[in-house]
Amino acid sequence: MSFIAFSVKITGRVQGVAFRNWTQSRARSLGLAGWVQNDPTGSVSAFVQGPKTNVETLLNDLWSGPAAASVRDVQSSKATPDDSLTGFSILR
Repeated sequence: MSFIAFSVKITGRVQGVAFRNWTQSRARSLGLAGWVQNDPTGSVSAFVQGPKTNVETLLNDLWSGPAAASVRDVQSSKATPDDSLTGFSILR
């Protein structure tokens, strides 16, 4: 199975709408590792790693987010997997 990792930045109305909790729940359901956090700029950043198909699914799902969100853009760039990550966390 091919594992990949991506750094992601999501912009739009993505803070104050449970975007981090939604992302964590979705990532966990896909068996992914990583983290998600709010940025001071009003965007949300994430680091996601796992099986290629599952990571790609989450990257596509981030365009929707939770019902109250209004995603303007999802920018992702390939990253080096971090073997120390287990589970999917919300960083404060």
